[in-house]
Amino acid sequence: MASTLTPAPLNVTIREQITMNGTDYGGITRYTVNNISEISRRLVTTNGTSSTEVIRFQPSASAGQFINTDVRYLRITNLDDTNFATLRFQGSASTDYSFRLDPTGSFLLMTTQDSGSTNAGVTNLRTIKVVASGSAVDLELFVASE
Repeated sequence: MASTLTPAPLNVTIREQITMNGTDYGGITRYTVNNISEISRRLVTTNGTSSTEVIRFQPSASAGQFINTDVRYLRITNLDDTNFATLRFQGSASTDYSFRLDPTGSFLLMTTQDSGSTNAGVTNLRTIKVVASGSAVDLELFVASE
């Protein structure tokens, strides 16, 4: 059976709204990712005391795992209104960095590939783990792939 799924563009809009002293400093940025044929959207409750792996990237897809070269957009949103979470990004070359995700905040990633520098950033992202700030937090994960 041949697939009837037609790849579609993903349109992302980021909007800031702020007026200070009568001047509008807000802005709108639009980003389009073409040829998206796989979407995953899920809610995850983290463990409040230890690391929880929420996404894995490998050369082949399986449950909770995405093809690392096909991911084009990823968003992680902290749905908790009180507690922050720490995102840990681990690469294939033991590259690792962390990012604090404040309550109700979001983190966006447009690709799983590094810019080419092997000494900075994540080289070939392999996993994203979350450590909550002492209490479990709910996260929304959205992943779009070719």
